[in-house]
Amino acid sequence: MIPLRRRDNPHALVVGMIGVKLGDRLLQVGCSHGGRLAAIAAKVGLSGRAVVVTPDAAAAARAQKGASDQGVLVEVESAAPTALPLEDASIDVAILDDAEGLFANLSAGDRVTAGREILRVLRPGGRVMVVATAERQGLAALLRGGARPAPFDPEPTLAASGFAAVRRLAEREGLVFVEALKPRTS
Repeated sequence: MIPLRRRDNPHALVVGMIGVKLGDRLLQVGCSHGGRLAAIAAKVGLSGRAVVVTPDAAAAARAQKGASDQGVLVEVESAAPTALPLEDASIDVAILDDAEGLFANLSAGDRVTAGREILRVLRPGGRVMVVATAERQGLAALLRGGARPAPFDPEPTLAASGFAAVRRLAEREGLVFVEALKPRTS
């Protein structure tokens, strides 16, 4: 096996890190890659629900194309991350897709408001996973034209939004994974 060769499934890492199961009610806020969204949404099956909330038409088109290409059912909604069009406690797992800086580009106050919206729609004990782009360092920064701007650290924002057990799970393949839980009791 050649270690630098791309795997057969380019989304295996993200799907595994998110940990979505059959029957889960999934929300993704933002859509930087339609294929990645479809790979995650496929895991909920017909007994689950997959919803993506995108801030603009371009992200909505990526989500619809990714779902269509993979034959996956995904509800696509357009709304700001600070005002999610979902009912309270209606979601099991939420993904904040910050790979294109959707949350990093919000003001600090709007990031907390978006975090509280995620908290509102999650069921007690539900999980949120932030998937963000890692800062390039070392040889990768030299070969690819320098370091990316440092992304925001989602951990303080999630804690300020009311989440518990906030922790960085991994940094792999250019992505950072941060997980937090909605407390079971208020």
